[in-house]
Amino acid sequence: MSGIDGLDLRVADEIATLTLNRPARRNAVNRAMWRGLPEVLEAARAARVKVLVLTGAGEAFAAGADISEFEQVYADRATAGAYFGEIAAAMDALANFESPTLARIDGACVGGGLGLALCCDLRIASDRARLGITPAKLGLMYALSDTKRLVDVVGPTRAKDILYTGRILTADEALAVGLVDAVTSVEGLDAAAAAKAEAIAAASQWSARKAKAVVSRILNGQATDDAETGAWMLDAVEGVDFVEGRDAFLGKRTPRFPFR
Repeated sequence: MSGIDGLDLRVADEIATLTLNRPARRNAVNRAMWRGLPEVLEAARAARVKVLVLTGAGEAFAAGADISEFEQVYADRATAGAYFGEIAAAMDALANFESPTLARIDGACVGGGLGLALCCDLRIASDRARLGITPAKLGLMYALSDTKRLVDVVGPTRAKDILYTGRILTADEALAVGLVDAVTSVEGLDAAAAAKAEAIAAASQWSARKAKAVVSRILNGQATDDAETGAWMLDAVEGVDFVEGRDAFLGKRTPRFPFR
């Protein structure tokens, strides 16, 4: 479905799977992929998918940004600034994707790869996953928005440890600090990711999308309802999903929520 090399988008049963597809390079994200990601995500949004699963081809999620391009993209301040802007646009497009998102992580998930995983709402990893953010090993730094997403997930002290050392965490270590939400065997990873995606897709998309929006507001400092969030709660009462959910509950049947 995607016409951009390195980004493979497939939609089935209202669940989109976006695969970082450069297995020979451990799915290192090149500039064309950073530039193309917002377009691919817009295609997924237009398909009105309920869930987006982000994964990598082969035995890695993503080894980070493509280091073979560094001499070119970091040639001077102007080229570096343009490159940083393209990465930020890609990260923001994923973080702000309206529907719930899930990262399915196997193997290396490092640098920009972990940045993309942190843009997802949930993360499920195999027991051979290895995760880290390594600008300290390159003399670079992580963008503020990317750093905030890390802090939001693991807290400031653990974020500092990860960033100061550039160390690579095992899957179990990542689970212990909250960097991933579940760890499974390599063989069970597909089933675990599919089960989570299907459970989200079966729920009310009105509820899921508004929950995502509200959590985002909380992470950005909002502590009480405002006129807009108050209106959302009243909108829900008048919405088609509430009617279906109420009727299904009273009828003791499984709801089939119509909102898309």
